[in-house]
Amino acid sequence: MSIGIGILGFAHGHVGMYCREWLAHPETGVVLKCGWDHDSGRLEKAVADFKIAAANSPEDLLSRKDISAVVIASETSLHADLVEKAAAAGKTIVLQKPVSLTMADADRIVSAVNRYKVPFTMAWQMRADPQNQKIRELVKSKALGRVFMIRRRHGLGLCLDDSFASSWHMSPKWNRDIWADDSAHPTDFIYWLFGLPETVTAEIVSLHNPKMPNDNGISIFRYQDGPVAEVCCSFTNRAGENTTEVVCERGTIIQNYGDAPSCNVPRDPEACGLKWFDSAENKWIPCEIRSPSNHGERISGLAVPIADFICGRRPPLATAEEGRDVLRMVLSTYVSSRGGKRVDIGTKEIYDI
Repeated sequence: MSIGIGILGFAHGHVGMYCREWLAHPETGVVLKCGWDHDSGRLEKAVADFKIAAANSPEDLLSRKDISAVVIASETSLHADLVEKAAAAGKTIVLQKPVSLTMADADRIVSAVNRYKVPFTMAWQMRADPQNQKIRELVKSKALGRVFMIRRRHGLGLCLDDSFASSWHMSPKWNRDIWADDSAHPTDFIYWLFGLPETVTAEIVSLHNPKMPNDNGISIFRYQDGPVAEVCCSFTNRAGENTTEVVCERGTIIQNYGDAPSCNVPRDPEACGLKWFDSAENKWIPCEIRSPSNHGERISGLAVPIADFICGRRPPLATAEEGRDVLRMVLSTYVSSRGGKRVDIGTKEIYDI
């Protein structure tokens, strides 16, 4: 049985990759029916590219009986309004990251999902990545013993392109800034592995172009009797290699080629993407899960898990409450960086950010 879906907003480029995968693979069980966007140019392109109907408004799309689920990929500041409307219409909801710009909007999203009891998932790509799932398996099973430290490096080169300054991603009206937008990915990765930390210390800086603030930063999350977790993001990054390092009691996990700067540049075709050193065997153990040839392939890999969720074949990748927790972590980094201090996760100051 196929399920009809609608797209509320095409601002976030990832949704186009999902749509192309669903069109190419009807066996996923989702059928694109209709789209809406407040930007007429984006909507026209999506209608032509994906052969779907155009809705005049979110309400127009949500009133259609042939649509059971929606993917919300609008600008981040519109998320709360669109989730409330979709939930009231009884639609299954897939929401692009981050959950919202503010904690107040995140609370609205959680409230709407719970009030109308609709299926909901965040579209976190890192949770669907097979290598990341293997890392989580190793951590959760304590295959290498207790985890002492984890470092996740994540980057993009977008802020080296001056034209990106005029994109919606850099507009405080639509998306706050690049740190709020994209550090959410590795922050969720840390949360997915270890849950909500106790405190964070962060430095977020603007180094390249003042029109694109907060282009580099490091946040250090502390867990009670648990690991020290570092998120290191540069959005002025042309190339990389190592993306994840997990220091454990009996060995170390290393992942390479896990983000765009490392995945998109030339590399040895025989290079190992994921491996771990096991002190009991005194050797590195390579993982057979291959690294994607480019970052687009990695993002497109989320299309099937989303389809599986929409069709009821799998649970959500992340709940609305989890999306809100990750926003707590991200907004706490702003409080820490601006105040030059370690702060508690979820400090009341995040409601003023």
